[in-house]
Amino acid sequence: MDDAEDDVTQAIAAELQLMDPRVRASRERAARLLDPEFVEVGGSGRRWTYEAMLAELPDHQGSSEQGPRYEPSGFSGVVLAPGLVHLTFETRLGDVRTRHSSIWRRTDPVAGWRMYYHQATRVPAGVV
Repeated sequence: MDDAEDDVTQAIAAELQLMDPRVRASRERAARLLDPEFVEVGGSGRRWTYEAMLAELPDHQGSSEQGPRYEPSGFSGVVLAPGLVHLTFETRLGDVRTRHSSIWRRTDPVAGWRMYYHQATRVPAGVV
């Protein structure tokens, strides 16, 4: 595996961690995976910042061990520059299908990969 493939693999592993209800329910664990400059445009159109996401993530769907869990598929990734990976994929959470785009960056070898940007778009029923 070359360095680019390894970077994409590590970014995917970090993305999957963020879908784990135990991580989503823990501000401390989620904070290790979100970049301090994190921004998200959610499926609802809401803009999320690092602090807002950490404050509300435990209350989002997919954050409870007893509730529905994210079912990811179709991961694709590309290295945009050293330490910068763009991922695309889909998820299902219950009956909701969503397409995702995220940018992961590694600014510090100790901190590892952190999500810098995320965009989610709900896919209407019947759309391929």
